[in-house]
Amino acid sequence: MLAGLLLAGCGSEPDRPAATPPASTPPAPSGAAGADPAARAAQLVATLGDEDLVGQVLMPYAYGSAADNVSAGSAAGNRKLAGVDTPAQMIAKYRLGGLILVGFSADDPTGGNQATTNVDNPTQVRDLTTGLQTAARKLAAGSVPLLVGTDQEYGVVTRIKDGVTQLPSGMAFGAAGDPALTEKAWRAAGSELAALGVNVDFAPDADVLRAQSTVIGSRSYGADPKNVAAQVGGAVRGLQGAGVAATLKHFPGHGDTAADSHQDLPVLKQSRATLDRNDLPPFKSGIDAGAWLVMSGHLDTRAVDAGTPATFSHKVITDVLRKQLGFSGVVVTDGMNMAPAQKWPAGEAAVRALKAGNDLLLMPPNVGKAYDGLLAGLRDGSLPRDRLVEAATHVLTLKFRLAGHPAPAMSTLGSAPNKAAVQQVSAAAVTQLRGPCTALPGPVTVTSSNGRQHTRDLLTRALRAAGVQVVGSGGRVVHLIGYGDGAGDLSADAAVTVAMDTPYLLAKAKSERLLATYSSTESSMAALAAVLAGKAKPTGRAPVPVSGLPATSCGG
Repeated sequence: MLAGLLLAGCGSEPDRPAATPPASTPPAPSGAAGADPAARAAQLVATLGDEDLVGQVLMPYAYGSAADNVSAGSAAGNRKLAGVDTPAQMIAKYRLGGLILVGFSADDPTGGNQATTNVDNPTQVRDLTTGLQTAARKLAAGSVPLLVGTDQEYGVVTRIKDGVTQLPSGMAFGAAGDPALTEKAWRAAGSELAALGVNVDFAPDADVLRAQSTVIGSRSYGADPKNVAAQVGGAVRGLQGAGVAATLKHFPGHGDTAADSHQDLPVLKQSRATLDRNDLPPFKSGIDAGAWLVMSGHLDTRAVDAGTPATFSHKVITDVLRKQLGFSGVVVTDGMNMAPAQKWPAGEAAVRALKAGNDLLLMPPNVGKAYDGLLAGLRDGSLPRDRLVEAATHVLTLKFRLAGHPAPAMSTLGSAPNKAAVQQVSAAAVTQLRGPCTALPGPVTVTSSNGRQHTRDLLTRALRAAGVQVVGSGGRVVHLIGYGDGAGDLSADAAVTVAMDTPYLLAKAKSERLLATYSSTESSMAALAAVLAGKAKPTGRAPVPVSGLPATSCGG
């Protein structure tokens, strides 16, 4: 039966070598439910042929909002990317280990490598992931689930936005400074992702922010390694407690550079001692919390392996991450379609990344060339077979871990307990950096930099619900600033300026009162309204230094 499935999978590829026959039928996950995931993975790997092993280490994106039925434009995109029409066909042809769901928005610093979007609403996402799993079950490794991942960091990098509970940004968690609240909120988020059929989240961001970066920015929990480490540990425990694999990124740390690794190769110039002291602690904390994945970054870590992106550095991944920090899970690359990874052809880049110690290759720019390159490397000896076997074993170990977590009901999305957990964090995050810690006298007029009407409406409704009179003009101005804004977006007339992303711009604001929410979610605006109405205290502390301003002007 298995041989028939393998032959069926190759039927449309007369130009590809025949699959190496497996040794035996792979075990079903129900057959040894209590067995160690690593042992079960090793048993399954021993049954797989070369093509199946290669497929397990690939995690591309695909075009289309459904597994089997896509638009003409999506089919054309899939043919260019992988020589197939649909995501289901891509899984079958390349025996894929996983697929990433992608999307983008105007304020997304990672939008440069998001060629399409296949997330629209919860029902569509759940139907898509169900269809992807159906396709994967037909593979030789189909006794375990397909890895379905996405970048759901929240804040500016949020793929699934509608119909789910929105957490604030990482920096908001850093301002709240309570790992227990972090764990609770991320457990809520994980339960909703699991309900949608997403079992891998490329979060949390473990970067310690020391550069005023727009690509990392509020995605980071802050500038203090100890605080960031505590938050990262909480996020990992929350996500994985809900059955969703957490991913620490971007190893060995993207926070000390303002350059964008989507476009160029950032250089990390800090000493090895500084790297160990400032950048690695959050990764160690996440590993100690049990994180199942770490993402290698396209970063030139001069103190470890000068001139080589960490993604392709054996010294960074194997010597530092594996040996020094003791990580034994899945190492996944950052997008292989990002500029630093496209220095080499797709096949050669795939071999280099795997040899460096990565186990899972994310978003190859051409799936067929990456797949064929790995097979060719295996057969000419440039890719050692034991390295491929090790990588596939890591991936399948993760899958066996995930197989024991049933998906929650869709009713968990936006549930009252989940919203309450997020509201707690949002309230604890509100930070006042200047001005009196009292209610703002009304009436109030809400303004913002261009393009933020939706957020103004959220705050207006929240203020009115809190008993504050809001008028269209003539009131005390509460001015909102956010991602991408500069000094020209400040308002000289504002009584209050509120930073909804990083708080650095507040150093240039002239307002009597300066506040930061670090996010523009509904819960963040409700928390802000409660502070302005005098119903709550701004107990957050700025998790990054802001020139000329204290971490809080309201004590604590």
